[in-house]
Amino acid sequence: MRWLLILAAACAALAGFWLARQLDRESPRLASGTWLPQPKAVGAFTLTDGAGHPYTRADLLAAPTLVYFGFTRCPDVCPTTLVKLAQVLHQAPVPHLRVLFVSVDPQRDTPPVLTLYVHAFDPAFAGVTGAPAQILAVAKNFAVAVNRVELPGGDYTMDHSAVVFLVDGRGIEAIFTPPFDARTLTADLRRAAPLLAPAAGNGA
Repeated sequence: MRWLLILAAACAALAGFWLARQLDRESPRLASGTWLPQPKAVGAFTLTDGAGHPYTRADLLAAPTLVYFGFTRCPDVCPTTLVKLAQVLHQAPVPHLRVLFVSVDPQRDTPPVLTLYVHAFDPAFAGVTGAPAQILAVAKNFAVAVNRVELPGGDYTMDHSAVVFLVDGRGIEAIFTPPFDARTLTADLRRAAPLLAPAAGNGA
């Protein structure tokens, strides 16, 4: 009888160890953000890339992507974040990792303006824009707050959430929050890399 109790205790310990390993594997500890318990689905959308071509949900889910919402006339937060993401892009051990900049100021951020802006940080960066209603729909799907703030003299600026999203073939996997540090974010991506899904439609 005693050996049965010992065997049961050993099995329970092994099960606990296995469960802990599984939970650890499925929920990497991120120093600069949060790995979501379940991927958040990305709704269907159609925006416009820097070449004037349609950019859809399928394009976004085609490879692991760091998504950031901002605008080209942003005085500090956007350029600072994009500089960090450029560093991360060349350090992170994530195959085919991309950076996508989604403009929240479609009135001024035309495709050519957007392309010049993002390529100033890295030629591999992509930017997308669209009609105001399209932008707001995508921002809402990502839970990004966007607000136009009128300034004296008839000018305006844009307030927006300054977070970075990690998207793979399943959807939004992780959310990173400022302040951003390239080394820390790179380490987080190294932890997340083995768990990222392939492109949607290719076994995702």
